[in-house]
Parts: sequence; structure tokens; C-alpha cells
Amino acid sequence: MTIHTDRSIEAMRRQLHAAGEVVSWLEANVEAVAAMGTSLLKVLASGGTIWTAGNGGSATHAMHLAEELLGRYRETRRPLASACLHADPSALTCIANDFGYEAVFSRSLEGLGRSGDALVVLSTSGNSPNILQALDTAASMSIRTIGLLGRDGGAAARQCEQSLVVPFEDSATIQEGHHLVLHLLCELIDAAYTN
Repeated sequence: MTIHTDRSIEAMRRQLHAAGEVVSWLEANVEAVAAMGTSLLKVLASGGTIWTAGNGGSATHAMHLAEELLGRYRETRRPLASACLHADPSALTCIANDFGYEAVFSRSLEGLGRSGDALVVLSTSGNSPNILQALDTAASMSIRTIGLLGRDGGAAARQCEQSLVVPFEDSATIQEGHHLVLHLLCELIDAAYTN
């Protein structure tokens, strides 16, 4: 078995080049990330909770943001109210079985969320039915909606009060951008709570 070939090395270089393009794009759009962070800080300051949701790789990013806020990012500070809507597998499978997969986020949000909270959704397409349904539910409950999206933002871009659309086609590249955004948000939030 060949461990690597010129072709595989070239594929890795292409991915690294794409990641560099995402970093450059984010540098040019850092004010939009800061605006999202400011919105999240306002929710936290008013006693609200930050809810997160995503599918597949975006699900892991949604969990990552929630745990960084509740636990810690770089600095030790008080825990910040945050939870991922799909972190409980028994609730997820119950809701999917009884109400359909489209309801897995909205049903949990309806039961747990409160006016003044925020919902952060992550989606590379912006068209996942369960994400769109969660955004509808959030809007009906006066929950702020923030999207980290990809490509053209899909239908979710029109439903979010704030969104950052990482305008690339490749899902892996979009997710790399989202991962960086999460850490930028954590930097901003940590600075507010540790200085």
C-alpha cells in the first residue's frame, strides 16, 4: 500500500490553499463576526441562553461553541448559559421518531427556549429543513437568530436576523471557516468576561 502519492500531496496542498483563502476572507469580514459576538454578549448580559444546532460536521461545531461558553475557552471565567439542542441523544431520537427529523431542533427549542435567548445555527447549505423549522420556532418565540452558513446562505440567510455566509462551495472549506469564527467569537466573549 502506498502511503502517499504526488496526487494526494497535491490534494492536501489544494485544501491548505482553500483554508488560506477562508482566513483572508474572514480577515476582511471580521467586523461582521464582531457584530455577532456583540449580539451574543447582549443575550448573555440580559440573562438569556445561547442555543446551538447543526447537522453532521456542523453538529460538532454547534456542540463546540456551547461547551466553550459553558466551560471555558482560554481564560477561566464564570460559566455562560449555553446548550446544544442535539446534545441529548435520547431526546433527539425520541423527537425524530415521534415528530420527524425536521422537528429535532424546533421541538427542543420550544420546550427549553425563552424570549431573549439566541439560537445559533450552523449549516453549510442553509437549506436543512430542521434548521429552517428551528429558525421559524425561534422567531415565533422572540429568540434572536444567528446563522453561520455557507455557499449562498440558502433559505436560512433570509430567516436569520444576523448571518455570516462563508461564500465557498466545498463543505470542508466552509466548516473550516465556521470553526475559525467560533474561536473568534470565543475570543471576543472571553475578553468581555475576563478583563
